Amino acid sequence: MERTLVVLKPDTVQRALMGEIIMRFERAGLKVVGMKMMQPDHTHYEHHYETIGKVKTRRGEDVFRKNMEFMMRGPVLAMTLEGVEAVDLVDKMVGETEPKSSFPGTIRGDYAHMSYGHADQRQIGIPNIVHASSTREEAQEEIYHWFNDNELFEYQTVHETHTF
Repeated sequence: MERTLVVLKPDTVQRALMGEIIMRFERAGLKVVGMKMMQPDHTHYEHHYETIGKVKTRRGEDVFRKNMEFMMRGPVLAMTLEGVEAVDLVDKMVGETEPKSSFPGTIRGDYAHMSYGHADQRQIGIPNIVHASSTREEAQEEIYHWFNDNELFEYQTVHETHTF
């Protein structure tokens, strides 16, 4: 089984969409093995978005700053999900990073619509509902940045009993 990190961003929490998003992952056969609500500080996000994700390196200081400001607007819900090819499945379910480019049926396509252009015009980070690990390697680093070993659980679901 593979694990991946998903963070429901401040816009998801503030719009009271957490339950709907979690339900979509569970209905797809993914298992929640860790979950916690938190409001990380700047240092935590800097490690997540630059040390691991290289956002500043890849996209520049301005994008990094806007993203950091957006993420610090409120609490987030961090989850570790487990399942068959979990990283790829979550990536497919979440949709494109730019909500406007996400297809209907994806999480971003159904719950967000903003374009990069509109966010840039308003000088804000793009509210795109969710962060999801991009690769297996990134998922492993991110999970252990957000969770301690004692916060991740092993158990079997009914779904696993009947399908694996």
